[in-house]
Amino acid sequence: MGSGSAVPPRIVTNDELSKTVDTTDEWIAQRTGIRERRVTAPDETSSTLGAEAAKKALAAAGVEGATIDLVICATTSPDYPWPSVACLIQDAVGATTAGAFDLSAACAGFTYALSVGGAMISAGNATRVLVVGADTLTKQVDWTDRGTCILFGDGAGAVVLEGKEDSERGLIDSVLFADGSGTKHLLIEGGGGRYPKGQSYSEGIRDTIYMAGREVYRFGVNAMPDACEKLLARTGLTSADIDLFVPHQANVRIIDSAAERLGIPKDKVFVNLERYGNTSGASIPLALDEAVQQGRLKPGMLVMTVGFGGGLAWGANLIRW
Repeated sequence: MGSGSAVPPRIVTNDELSKTVDTTDEWIAQRTGIRERRVTAPDETSSTLGAEAAKKALAAAGVEGATIDLVICATTSPDYPWPSVACLIQDAVGATTAGAFDLSAACAGFTYALSVGGAMISAGNATRVLVVGADTLTKQVDWTDRGTCILFGDGAGAVVLEGKEDSERGLIDSVLFADGSGTKHLLIEGGGGRYPKGQSYSEGIRDTIYMAGREVYRFGVNAMPDACEKLLARTGLTSADIDLFVPHQANVRIIDSAAERLGIPKDKVFVNLERYGNTSGASIPLALDEAVQQGRLKPGMLVMTVGFGGGLAWGANLIRW
């Protein structure tokens, strides 16, 4: 297993945002834990960040792109409506014989994509799978909306999965959930098939991120620990077995609440949203790679990931790193 990550160089601090919207560094940090986020330039996209992260993951795994059987990209901010970001990454890394597709589950995207990648290997349909999480949600926010523009940042992360019979490392199990009745709480209403751009009946429809903050917060506080508890019950493991907890980086209060309910001490919880904000599908793989680079995630450790987001969708993975 190898990991990689990429973020754009531009940093936007809370103080910079306070010059354009009614907010302060203290207000944002107290409510979210975020101090700064990375923001893409016009020529930086989910595919460019995803390809950079993918190349690093391939190098870390010691494999060539040509040996990859499948590329899965978790994203809700593709370069184009179609083709997929995964196809662009597949070309960029030289995975010339691989299939490629995007998976849309918003901030839960990587947990879903990792589960699908592992299942493809278990079914014998692939030997090596490149799983990428890449999002550039700063291109989808209304920068005058204080409720959303403070939250999101851009980035990408990737891992290489490989089927091996003589190894205990890899994806152990996953749980995936969804509740489509919560669509109204977190979505981009315009720009799709219901309200396409350029149509008269789409006039006045919001084409940037809308989030009902209180509802999504309440959902996240319950969804994250619930998914983890169900996954532990399925595997016969307990929270005491977890060496590192890597949750979706949306809000530090949600992370703290989940860790407390699960009984996971703070020194086993990885948090980096202070520097990146919510990078959606990139959040978990970016954190995993940083944990590796910092020496907090080492081969043989048991790591639990959990994500939640628009859909509403949520899920968790257990990985023997």
